[in-house]
Amino acid sequence: MKSAVETLSPTRAKLTVEVPFEELKPSLDAAYQKIAKQINVPGFRRGKVPPQVIDRQVGRGVVLDEAVNEVLPKAYVEALQENNLTPLAQPDIEVTKFEDNDGLEFTAEVDVKPEIDLPSYEGLEASVDDLAVTDEDVAEQVDALRERFGTLSDVERAVQDGDFVVIDLVATNDGEVVDGAEIAGFSYKVGNGGMIDGLDDALVGMAVDEEKTFTTQLVSGELVGQDVEVKVKVTQVQEQELPELDDDFAQEASEFDTLEELREDVRERLTRGKRLEQAAAARDAVLEALLEKVEVPLPETMVTEELNARRANLEQQLQFSGLTLEKYLEEENQTQEEFEADLERRVRDAVAAQFLLDEIADKEELGVDQGELTQHMIRRAQQSGQDPQEFVNHMFEHNHVPELVQEIRRGKALQLLVEGAEVKDAAGNVLELKNLKADGSIGDPEAEAAEASEEAPEAAAEETTEA
Repeated sequence: MKSAVETLSPTRAKLTVEVPFEELKPSLDAAYQKIAKQINVPGFRRGKVPPQVIDRQVGRGVVLDEAVNEVLPKAYVEALQENNLTPLAQPDIEVTKFEDNDGLEFTAEVDVKPEIDLPSYEGLEASVDDLAVTDEDVAEQVDALRERFGTLSDVERAVQDGDFVVIDLVATNDGEVVDGAEIAGFSYKVGNGGMIDGLDDALVGMAVDEEKTFTTQLVSGELVGQDVEVKVKVTQVQEQELPELDDDFAQEASEFDTLEELREDVRERLTRGKRLEQAAAARDAVLEALLEKVEVPLPETMVTEELNARRANLEQQLQFSGLTLEKYLEEENQTQEEFEADLERRVRDAVAAQFLLDEIADKEELGVDQGELTQHMIRRAQQSGQDPQEFVNHMFEHNHVPELVQEIRRGKALQLLVEGAEVKDAAGNVLELKNLKADGSIGDPEAEAAEASEEAPEAAAEETTEA
């Protein structure tokens, strides 16, 4: 077999493949055997029909086509390997010549992994915002905890912001009740927002058994974006009483004896969370610093597919949240053009980053063991809300395991980049990222190693005793 490659662009190649007729012989024999098992010819047992009889019964051309269908995928893969090409999509294949006793020629155009001149990626520099936990942040968390331990009591007065009310609500359009827009006995905290535009304004000042009608627009359903009339009736008004902020509250709401200890614990947990956010920002910043050092050719088909996938995912999330794209853009203070430009920029950066991380993973010879693959699949299943075993079975049945392995290798490559980079906050402090734990705390490798070495003899003794 002969093959030649023509570079159509940095990300697209055209293969021209010639397969001599003698190399088609095994596939031709297999085609005769397959067809022999499928036809009934008087005087011959099924599967024992001679080739010359098959030629008369079904035609030589049918047999040749069957042989080509078998050999062509194998020849295509062999040609890719011979020319060191990594395909990124299904090829466009065209048979340019095929004659009996004269061999097969075909071309295959396909998007391929671009060749990248990998720049130096050691000692990358990046910066992120300062890690800041304010007294206001701590107070907000403590107040949220107070609300969990608050009590509600009925009041005989008009509704105020922050009250809890029980309401009946119905939306109508042209006098007809809107499907799914009628509820009774619904508990709602005034001022929460996010339910129906205009509801909070309507409720403030209302008394028990009072009704009020206002006009608004629905954000989901068949009448999304249209004006509807909403009638709301208050059936109960309750005021929330919060516990005093003192040591007694700390003892009731936590394992701490004093309010000061509770506040310090809240501050520590917020700090850990902020540290994880800062680490995520550092990863993005380091990757961006690498992207600025190299130009990565991108296959437009791959970019378009990723753009469409992200748009569809966003639309699904907005629909689940009861928002339209127009409302989302309004809240984000973005125009449609700005949104599309930002989305395309992020997609192109993401695709380029994949290619770069793959190159680094190959260069560093980063591997994946079975334990890492198992843990990765469990995390993916949890993130998607699926049963882990069902997720694993699906990945194996549909041959998605290589994709998961590549995800892990990219993660390792990114970790290598970040640990070798110098990342500073706005104040100029170098971030401690190498020893950052999953809970946001900073580990001490030497202390952990010493502890592990102390525990090893005890563990060995326990195993010996059990044996």
